[in-house]
Amino acid sequence: MGETIVAKDIVAEDRGVEAPAPELAADAPAAPVIARDDGFSAEDWHAPFDALADLTEAGAAAVDVPSDADPAALAGRLDAARIIRVDFPSFSDGRGFTIARRLREMGYTGRLRARGVIADQYAMARRSGFDEVEVAPQLAARQPEDQWLARAQWRANDYQARLRG
Repeated sequence: MGETIVAKDIVAEDRGVEAPAPELAADAPAAPVIARDDGFSAEDWHAPFDALADLTEAGAAAVDVPSDADPAALAGRLDAARIIRVDFPSFSDGRGFTIARRLREMGYTGRLRARGVIADQYAMARRSGFDEVEVAPQLAARQPEDQWLARAQWRANDYQARLRG
C-alpha cells in the first residue's frame, strides 16, 4: 500500500488510457468491494448482469447501463430489474449521475449501483440516487474504507440543506 500514484497515472486514466495497476497489498481485496454508508462489504449479487443493448422486452434482473445510455431505454422494463449498475468510464465523466437521477424519477426503486466513481464522488452518487458503489480492488487499495466512510454522512454535508436551515 506504500505506492504513490503520480499525476501522469491519473491523467492517463482520465483519457481512457489504461494506467499501470498498482500492486495490491497482501490484505487488499481480490474482488470488487461494495461501498455503502456503513463501509465496505463483500459482493452480494452473484448473478450475471445483462448489457442494456442486449435486453429483451421482458427486461432482466440485473442490467449494466453504459454512461452514454438513455435511461428511457429501460422504460417498461424497470419492474424486472432488481439491480441496475451504471458505468462511469472515468472519474471525470458525470453522466452516470444524471442517469441515476432519471431512473429514480422514472420510478425505479430497486438497487442502483455505480461502478467507476472515486471516494470523493461518493456523496454525489448517493445524492443522485445510487444505493452503493462497486469499488475495484486497485481503487480499494488506493482509497481504503476510511476514505469512503468519511463521505458517508452525505445528508449532513449537503450545502442546500444547510441553507434551508
